[in-house]
Amino acid sequence: MKPVERAQLAMMLEVCAYPKPGNVDRCHDYPDTRLEHFLASTILSRTALEEAETGTGRIGEIIKHAVRDTNTHGGGNTHFGAFILLIPLVYGNDIPGAMKAIEKTDVSDAIAFYKAFAMTTVRMNATDELDVNDPHTLTVIRDREMTLMDVMTHSAGYDMIAREWVTGFPLTRRGADILIRTGPGRDAIVQMFLYLLATEPDTFIIKKHGSAVATEIMRAARDVLDGKRTAENLDAECIRRNINPGSIADIVIASIYIALGEGWSWDS
Repeated sequence: MKPVERAQLAMMLEVCAYPKPGNVDRCHDYPDTRLEHFLASTILSRTALEEAETGTGRIGEIIKHAVRDTNTHGGGNTHFGAFILLIPLVYGNDIPGAMKAIEKTDVSDAIAFYKAFAMTTVRMNATDELDVNDPHTLTVIRDREMTLMDVMTHSAGYDMIAREWVTGFPLTRRGADILIRTGPGRDAIVQMFLYLLATEPDTFIIKKHGSAVATEIMRAARDVLDGKRTAENLDAECIRRNINPGSIADIVIASIYIALGEGWSWDS
């Protein structure tokens, strides 16, 4: 299977797996974002993913192209965080290759990334000096000669997607290992999602609801793994409270991509 196909399959498998507490899946939607929007994004991102597979473009520009191409549906941002992880992984074909690629990013990658960010409705840290909504931010990036890796380092303290870049994709690697250890089938994806959710607070939840809620959901995921409550029960609670572990979902996609490349099978 080509890297592009693995990436598209990973996005599709993640959104279809159920129950993943709080996230859109094949059993429930959000008011403004439906399963179909995620599936459309999977298809519409192919051209950008093919750019990454050839390894000839700039990573920042390719992320921008992916966001641009998937903004053509009405469901808002569906895969921005996933693209941040997937595109270097497809570019480098695996985690070591991705790390070599992102270490070569430059100021142009950072500028393109911020232009992509501006196309989304993704929440930022309220005190971030590199505010995507501030036109002066691009001037700051240029003046400081910040590479895209520098931008991710700047964000790593409060964003777990950026932290994957800086620390070598450890949660992505852990998730892939869980899939391979658990075995084939969609239930393995749910188990991996719950394990990662129980590992550390989801930073998308933190940005939307605060650290206390993110810690609460992390502990609730541990209770599910320990058999103290069901995944369906936690899912219902998250939906009721509008709690969305979106960063974990993005890492799950990257983990599925890696696992598929290492022989894990979904078709069982």
